[in-house]
Amino acid sequence: MIIRKALSEDSPQIAPMLLLAMEDIVYKFIGKKDFDSAKDFLLHFVEKENNQYSYQNCFVAEEENKIIGAVNIYDGATLEKLRIPVIEYVRANFNPDFNPEDETQSGEFYIDALGIDPQHQGKGIGSKILQFLIEKYVNQKKQTLGLLVDEDNPNAKKLYVKLGFALVGKKTLVGKTLEHLQIKI
Repeated sequence: MIIRKALSEDSPQIAPMLLLAMEDIVYKFIGKKDFDSAKDFLLHFVEKENNQYSYQNCFVAEEENKIIGAVNIYDGATLEKLRIPVIEYVRANFNPDFNPEDETQSGEFYIDALGIDPQHQGKGIGSKILQFLIEKYVNQKKQTLGLLVDEDNPNAKKLYVKLGFALVGKKTLVGKTLEHLQIKI
């Protein structure tokens, strides 16, 4: 398995994997619980540049020329700028009152979503992607990595803590309270 920076042509494979990690959030964005509509929504952004879900902000795990995992990560200081196209699109097409809470901030590189192909889950791929990000951002670049985890997902939190993430607080995103974890040098 290799982990590499995503390319534009990876977008159709990235969108459904990211959706696995953020299904409920995207449903809130689009105002309906429809997987295909949510996948199309994400693909709209993944294949474009200069937004928070862009392939530019993704890495993929690839095995035998097939993408088996994807992660979306960006500098928290750029959230406001990267989110503008998403907010404008949601307001124009789904919810004119859309005004999401800030999920990250300056001072951390934010892991927005991490998804693994269901046929490859349980094989340690998510751990390897996280270890890759820890090495790249924390160990090499001396940056803080942050993420949010659903309180209803203790297995994910257990993995993050095992890898060195620690609870630093709570955040609300589209009405849901999530735990904010970080790992620092």
